[in-house]
Amino acid sequence: MYVEKYLFRRALRPFSLSVALIVCLTGIIAAYKDGFTDLVSASLILCAGLLLQAGVNLINDYSDLVQLDAAKYEGAHLQIKRNGKIGLGCFLLAATIGVYLIYLSGPLLLLLSLVGLLGALGYTLEPINYKRRGLAVIAVFWLMGVLMVVGAYFIQAKGVTLEVFYLAIPVSLFASLLLLSNEIRDYEDDRDKGIRTLSVRIGYDNAVLCYQLIIAAIYLSVILLGVAGLLFGSYFALLTIPVVLLPCRLLRREKTARCRLTPETGRGYLVFGLVYCCLLAL
Repeated sequence: MYVEKYLFRRALRPFSLSVALIVCLTGIIAAYKDGFTDLVSASLILCAGLLLQAGVNLINDYSDLVQLDAAKYEGAHLQIKRNGKIGLGCFLLAATIGVYLIYLSGPLLLLLSLVGLLGALGYTLEPINYKRRGLAVIAVFWLMGVLMVVGAYFIQAKGVTLEVFYLAIPVSLFASLLLLSNEIRDYEDDRDKGIRTLSVRIGYDNAVLCYQLIIAAIYLSVILLGVAGLLFGSYFALLTIPVVLLPCRLLRREKTARCRLTPETGRGYLVFGLVYCCLLAL
């Protein structure tokens, strides 16, 4: 059972790759709107973002090593360590691309990249371990949301505007929502293992309420962007509400039924994100 949980494909969490895809696209399209277009660097940004997300996913289970008896779950230990090595390889490839992009863009991108890399490594690795400290949902908003959107924009435009930060808010909130769905799905396991995620700290009912409030905040931010004139046709994003709300039916289900919560939230992110990027491109 435990070995299967840590198999490469499951550890990779393909549904969560929509985060890197959408946040990078948001920054690239925002730069395109402002008149900055470079297809080569845009492609490299997407590759680096996907590699970084894959690396974060693959090292995510390292915190479980101390929870699993090495003798009893030797297979799981080996798989976690193997995935971790592949994850570090993804970081190395992303860093290689990053060095080239830094060469093109300047030292400020180096600072952004270092913050992002340290943040990614600190997600489950000690002594930071955002997940154990209950800070992962907040950290993801900044590290896998705002920072990546701003970084993608900066590479293209060689500068940053306040409007880019505002445009990053909806997709960054959705990144936090996806992480929270993962915590809610694993609530009982994390609680029993003593992993103090945000959901474990505030309790299951409050975690569900946070999930619902983040969805409301996502659409409120989209509407406000439209009112501010930063997102043309923002009301069309409301058409994605049925898909985004679909996973909510699983929030009060038993543990086994909730296994689909995170993949369905990831699917909602992809649908919302693609529509959002299309509206942004207009």
